[in-house]
Amino acid sequence: MTADILPTHTAALFAAAVQRAAALLRAGELVALPTETVYGLAANALDPRAVAKIFQVKGRPAHNPLIVHIAGLPLAATCVREWPPLADTLARAFWPGPLTLILPRSSVIPDLVTAGGPTVGLRWPAHPFIQAVLRECGFPLAAPSANLSNRISPTNADHVREQLGGAISLIVDGGQSQVGIESTVLDISTDPPRILRPGMIHAAALGAVIGRALAAAPDDPAAPTGALRSPGQLKKHYSPRARMVLLHWRDDADLNRQLAALALPPGRCHLLAHAHLPAPEAFARVCLIPHDAEAYARALYAELHQCDALGAEVIIVELPPDSPAWSGITDRLRRAAA
Repeated sequence: MTADILPTHTAALFAAAVQRAAALLRAGELVALPTETVYGLAANALDPRAVAKIFQVKGRPAHNPLIVHIAGLPLAATCVREWPPLADTLARAFWPGPLTLILPRSSVIPDLVTAGGPTVGLRWPAHPFIQAVLRECGFPLAAPSANLSNRISPTNADHVREQLGGAISLIVDGGQSQVGIESTVLDISTDPPRILRPGMIHAAALGAVIGRALAAAPDDPAAPTGALRSPGQLKKHYSPRARMVLLHWRDDADLNRQLAALALPPGRCHLLAHAHLPAPEAFARVCLIPHDAEAYARALYAELHQCDALGAEVIIVELPPDSPAWSGITDRLRRAAA
């Protein structure tokens, strides 16, 4: 099998791709779709056999739950036991967008989607293509990142093709993902609410809308049943093939001292910097990523994919600032380097 890649850059191509994707999803097949965060591997969330194909194709462990994507609050309400006022408040503020809400699930959501747990993660994505597919299908879509389990998430159609092009029949090219890392996951099934996975919507923004502080992130993200409430909780995740090392350095001499202590010759290292750019001559590759959290997030996974494509042995990444705006990026980097 070789995946077809459908463009969407004209109205006619967009409409044709929506129809093709919806037909495959109705038939219980998988389709890689663009979202504003990363590309997703979508299946009918209400069809256990279709959902099982996601786990099979990704090599995803069954204890890692999936996020369910919806378009519109009426569809969201069918997926949960109750839709509290807090969910309405957050949906008005942040949906469509890169926020996933954890709520008690309804009986229509298969156990496989939630890893057997009592809650489900819901997101209304902002990308116009997946919104159009959701409206055409009329059912929610389970859609984790369209990559092999634990590998770097894809932010364009080529990234999907490199990892899954031989395992699925359709990839829809909706351009480069504009957020670039996965959604913030907020558990509102507990009181007070707590962030289970940081993202580009951070705690201060959520707390301002909710009107009170959030709970600290749990040491154990599992539900009382032992099931994980959210994806993105595994220690190692979002990882390139190369060894990845996170460092902070003041200048070239400081960086070289740290590399020597780690027995890492600079010539073996691909380096991603955002604030302190070293002289490039000694390294296999040096890349400057913008020193702005939103621009950095958009660029990060593409740069890691490029390092893999170039056969990097070691990737050195300059640690981001220790501030709320960078918390989602820091989370992804630490899991990738674990």
